[in-house]
Amino acid sequence: MLKETDGKQEHILVCLSSAPSNTKIIRTAARMAEAFQGNLTALYVETPDFAVMEDANKKRLEANTHLAKSLGASIETVQGDDVPYQIAEFARLSGVTKIVLGRSAASRHRIFRRPTLTDRLIASAPNVDIHIIPDRATNNLYHPRHARKSMPSFKITDVLKSTTILSLVTLMNILLFALGFTDANIIMVYILGVLVTAILTTHQIYSIVSAALSVILFNFIFTQPRFSLHAFDAGYPITFAVMFLAAYITGSLAIRLKDNARQSAQSAYRTRILFDTDQLLNRAENQDEIIAILAEQLIKLLNRDIIIYRKNRDSLEAPAVFTVDGHETPALLTCEERTIAEWVARNNQHAGATTDIFPDSPCLYLAIRINQRVYGVVGIATRGEKLDSFENSVLLSMLGEGALALENEKNAREKEEAAILAKNEQLRANLLRAISHDLRTPLTSISGNASILLSGEESIDESVRRQLYQNIHDESLWLINLVENLLSVTRIEDGRMNLNPSTELIDEIIDEALRHVGRRSTNHRIIVEKEKDYTLVHADAKLIVQVLINLIDNAVKYTPQESDILITVAEHSGVAHISVADNGPGVPDDAKEKVFEMFYTGAAHASDGRRSLGLGLCLCRSIVNAHGGTISVRDNIPTGAVFEFTLPSEEVSIYE
Repeated sequence: MLKETDGKQEHILVCLSSAPSNTKIIRTAARMAEAFQGNLTALYVETPDFAVMEDANKKRLEANTHLAKSLGASIETVQGDDVPYQIAEFARLSGVTKIVLGRSAASRHRIFRRPTLTDRLIASAPNVDIHIIPDRATNNLYHPRHARKSMPSFKITDVLKSTTILSLVTLMNILLFALGFTDANIIMVYILGVLVTAILTTHQIYSIVSAALSVILFNFIFTQPRFSLHAFDAGYPITFAVMFLAAYITGSLAIRLKDNARQSAQSAYRTRILFDTDQLLNRAENQDEIIAILAEQLIKLLNRDIIIYRKNRDSLEAPAVFTVDGHETPALLTCEERTIAEWVARNNQHAGATTDIFPDSPCLYLAIRINQRVYGVVGIATRGEKLDSFENSVLLSMLGEGALALENEKNAREKEEAAILAKNEQLRANLLRAISHDLRTPLTSISGNASILLSGEESIDESVRRQLYQNIHDESLWLINLVENLLSVTRIEDGRMNLNPSTELIDEIIDEALRHVGRRSTNHRIIVEKEKDYTLVHADAKLIVQVLINLIDNAVKYTPQESDILITVAEHSGVAHISVADNGPGVPDDAKEKVFEMFYTGAAHASDGRRSLGLGLCLCRSIVNAHGGTISVRDNIPTGAVFEFTLPSEEVSIYE
């Protein structure tokens, strides 16, 4: 089976129409796309004939479009009255390699005939293969209605414009005639007036009437005999006919240029809305922003009220209504309307106004979807008017962009939740691993010392026996301190740490912390220095005691015996600064930002060889931050580290 041609994937284009045979053409193109394993695009060129298309033909066109979509085709719509040119340009820009048409567009083998769609398409796209599918038998009874210029509604402004232009042109020609200019110059001025009329008025009938009146005025005023409708020169009838045709053709071309300019401006506006929608949705941060942006852009495109139901698992949430004028529209919020929206969400199909399903609804409901996954339902107040094909094409593209944005937001949220879950699982794993490793040593020591005491307490000297008791006591205190830190960290991570701040004397907090440090600090000199005799802080005393215990215990563990540990208290600008300084090995620069992270232990080892879980400093940071303070570490000159944290201070009032 042929898959590619010259290394390029096949792109097959089938043209949509309201012809009965179009079904056969679409199926043939779909089979070709499947055989070549290429892309299939169904293109509809919307011409002025679409406005006068009969309802039966419109329904047939919708059915053909739905068939193409069900066969995997991408539906595209372009606007213009030059169908071959629009098809050729789309094929060139989209990289189409094959075009599939019906035979009704081919030659009729007549002697005098206009170039057919196929002839003109071959001339416009010579590098594209064009496949003609026989369909003449099925199209014998198909005669689509062509658009005709309807008579315009009477507009006094257009009549005044036309009359003014014709009057000015006539006055100018009278002046030129008096100056001796020829009839050719006068005729050109009249043609210019018809062209200006065609540009400034809203319908071609004004330029046609202006052309006819120009011929009559030229005959009446400037031909012999003057001021009569007779012309003695035999060539004047030809002059009148050429003048009328020239005026009519120039006016018609001006009207066509205006129509093309209007269509181009409308297409550019809709394309700009689609482009802006894509950019705005990419910057949206949550679902509410996505829904609001999508509704705002749909209102810009359609100028109609919008109602959007967001889908949450298997049900629809409460609707969000967005109106053009900002007024409430209770007709869009009835139970019947919600029932239609739920049907659309379940079946992934259009329903409501202008469809065969719930046609009495005031809204057209469409799914915000990607393939078969529905993220919501949008309702559009149709006001009894059906969307044109180009509006519908842009609308579906915008809904697709909205669904993609909702999917990306959902994926990002799930990815973030998965990352948090993975981080929590990693924290649990690290915690269990650290606990299992670090609890083994003190528990083994406690168990061994207790076993020695149980097996031969009478035979052991009093001093050795007391040492064993002391070891059991120290290891138990270490375990208690570890468990306290674990419980505190757990409460903080769960958001259950409740502060009970009060005005406290910092000296009492430091004294309480020193009493809890225990025997481990007996071989270190702990010095307390204060700038003021009394320093009051607004804090939870119990938690700040835990902070000081952890900082002092950290200094004891990582400094040699007989070292000095300096605790200083200072107050500046309503903030109390408490620091714990040691003369140990210090903290490397690359580790200063990490020492307050959970489970970070660094490369240094405690003086007694016991590992740390890396919870103490993390707990200190959490407690200090909860009080609105900060904690940091810096180098102690010449050696060691200084851990400093801040707390809000209170004024001291002394009465004598």
